[in-house]
Amino acid sequence: MTDFDLDPTPQAAQPECRIVLLDDNTANRIAAGEVVERPASVVKELVENAIDAGATRIRVRLLDGGKRLIEVADNGCGMTSEEAVLALQRHATSKIRSADDLASVATLGFRGEALPSIASVSHLQLVTKTAACEAGCRVTVHGGEIEGAEPEGCSDGTTLAIEDLFYNTPARLKFLKTTPTELARSVETVGHLAVSHPGVSFHLLHDDQTVLQTPGAGDAIGALAALWGRETARTLAPISGESNGVGVEGFIAPPDIHRPGRSHELFFVNRRPIRSRFVSHAVEDAYRTLTPDARFPVAVVLIDVNPLLVDVNVHPTKMEVKFTNDREVHHAVSQSVRAALAGHGQVPTLTPPRTFGWRSSGREANAVPSSLIDAVWTPPSAPEPGAAVPGPSLGLPGLSGDPFAPEPEPLAAGEPGPGPEQPFGEMLRGFRVLGQARRTYIVAATEHGLALIDQHVAHERVLYERLLKTRNAQGIHGQRLAVPFTVELGAAEAELVRQKLSDFRELGWELEAFGRESFLVRAVPALSASRGVEQLLRDMIDELVHQTVARRLVVQRDHVTITNACKMAVKAGDPLQMPEMEGLLEQLAHAKVPFACPHGRPAVVLIPYGEIDRRFKR
Repeated sequence: MTDFDLDPTPQAAQPECRIVLLDDNTANRIAAGEVVERPASVVKELVENAIDAGATRIRVRLLDGGKRLIEVADNGCGMTSEEAVLALQRHATSKIRSADDLASVATLGFRGEALPSIASVSHLQLVTKTAACEAGCRVTVHGGEIEGAEPEGCSDGTTLAIEDLFYNTPARLKFLKTTPTELARSVETVGHLAVSHPGVSFHLLHDDQTVLQTPGAGDAIGALAALWGRETARTLAPISGESNGVGVEGFIAPPDIHRPGRSHELFFVNRRPIRSRFVSHAVEDAYRTLTPDARFPVAVVLIDVNPLLVDVNVHPTKMEVKFTNDREVHHAVSQSVRAALAGHGQVPTLTPPRTFGWRSSGREANAVPSSLIDAVWTPPSAPEPGAAVPGPSLGLPGLSGDPFAPEPEPLAAGEPGPGPEQPFGEMLRGFRVLGQARRTYIVAATEHGLALIDQHVAHERVLYERLLKTRNAQGIHGQRLAVPFTVELGAAEAELVRQKLSDFRELGWELEAFGRESFLVRAVPALSASRGVEQLLRDMIDELVHQTVARRLVVQRDHVTITNACKMAVKAGDPLQMPEMEGLLEQLAHAKVPFACPHGRPAVVLIPYGEIDRRFKR
C-alpha cells in the first residue's frame, strides 16, 4: 500500500477540507477592492464603458461627491435585455473573445470586472436600449444580487445609477475623503478622458450644478480649458513627432509656467490615460535646465503605438502599461518635447502678439511697469549703433573680444532646430542695444518690440551651454596658478568636494586634498582667471552644499556645471559697456535654449510695439 491510501473505508475521522470555493458575491467584493477604490474609480469605469460603446455625449451626475449617487448617461449603442443581465456577470465582456485578443486590446475596458464589482458594493440600476429594440429594459441590483429585470421606455443608450457606494462594506466607506476631495478626483478623471477623447461632449454635474463641460468639437484645447482653465490652456503649444513607429502628440506650456507637483503632467497611450515614471522622466528631462528645482512642467503627451507593442493588462485599474521597448518610447517623447520647446518663440510678453507660437501666461501685468521708464541708461551723445561707450570694463568671460567666444556655430545634426513659429533668434533679429536699466536689465529695440534682458540670466545661459559643450568634448582647460592657494572648508563642504573632484577637474578646477578639510587650488578655469577666483570657488561650493541640504538631492555632474556658470556670470548691478551688451545678446540669440537660465528663470521679456502703441492710444 502506498502512502496515499485511496481506500474509501475510513480508518479514522478525516479533517474537514480547509480550501473552499468562494461564492460569486464574495469574489465580486474582493475584485471591487482592486477596481473600485473611491467614487472616481466608478466614474472612470462607467465613462470608459460609454466611450467604448461609441457615445458622443456623456453626462455624469454626482451627489455628495459621488458617495450618495453616481449617475452616468450616454447615447452609445446600448444593450438588449439579455446583454444587460449578462453584463452584470463577472468576466462578461463584449470587448474580447479569447486570450489572444489581450495582445492587441483597442478598447478602454476589456476585463469584464467593473460592473459586477461596482454592483456588489452598491445599489445599482441599469437602464439601456439599442436602436434596434422598440423598448429598453431596467435591471435592479442590490449588493450584487439581481432583484429584477423589466421593460422600460427610454432613449437609445445606457444610464447607470450607483447609489450608496460601499454601504455594505463599512471598512471601505470610512476611508473615503471629504466631499470636495472626492469630487475633485472625479472631475480630474472625467477631464483626463475628455482630453484624450475631444470628439465626445462631457457634462459633469454635482448637486445639479455644472462643474465641468466640454464641447465635444474635436478640439483638445477646449477640453484642457475646461479642466485647467483658459489662462493655462492658452499658453499651450503643440507637440508632434514620430520615431521608430512611436507617434507623439500633445501640448506643452513654456518653461516659465510650472507646478509644484506632477498634477499637470497627463500621459495617454492609444488614448488610454496612464501613469508612467519613465514617460514623466522623458518630459522632465527635456525641461531639465529650464524649470526651477522641485517644479514640474505642464504637459499633455499622447503616445500612439501599435497595440501589439504595449501590454495594458498589467493592473486591474488599467492605469499602468508595459511597453515592449521602453527606450524607444522614452526617446520619442523626449525628442518631441525638445523639438517643441526649440520650435516656438518662448519669450514672455506683456501682451501676446498674434504671430507668436507661445501666448502670455496671464501672470504679467497689464500696465507697462514704471521700471521700464525709470533709470534707463543711454549713452550721453547718442552714438551710432555698435559704437563703444566709455565706462568700466569687467572683462566678462564669453563676451565681446574674449578669446573664449568663437563665432556661433550651427546646430549639430540631429539636434532640434527652430520651428516655424518665431524662433528666439528671429525675435532678436536686427536688435539694437539702447542701454542698461538699473545696471540689471539690458534694453534693446528689435523688429517686434522692446526687449528687456536680465543680464545675469542671459550670461549664465551662454556660459552654461559653452561649458557643457566644451566639457563633453574635451574638458575645460584650466589655467595653472604660479602660486597655488589654499581654501579651508567646513566638514560638509569638504566631503562634497572630495566626492566631486573629477567633476571640478572637467570644469578647469584642479583641487588637491591638503589635510582633512583643506584643499590646495592649483588651477582655475581659463574663463575665470581675471575674476575673484577664490570667492568664486567658495560661492560655488556653498550653493552646491545648500542644494544637498535644502533640496535633499544628490549633487549631479550637471549641477556642478550649472553652479559654475551661475557664479561666473555677470551679476545684477554690474555696469556693462555697449560692446559687451551687444556681444551678450548676439550669443544669446544663437544659444540652443536661450529663453531661460539652467535654473529656469526667464532671460527675456518682450513688449510688442502694438502694446506700446495701444498704451499711447495710437
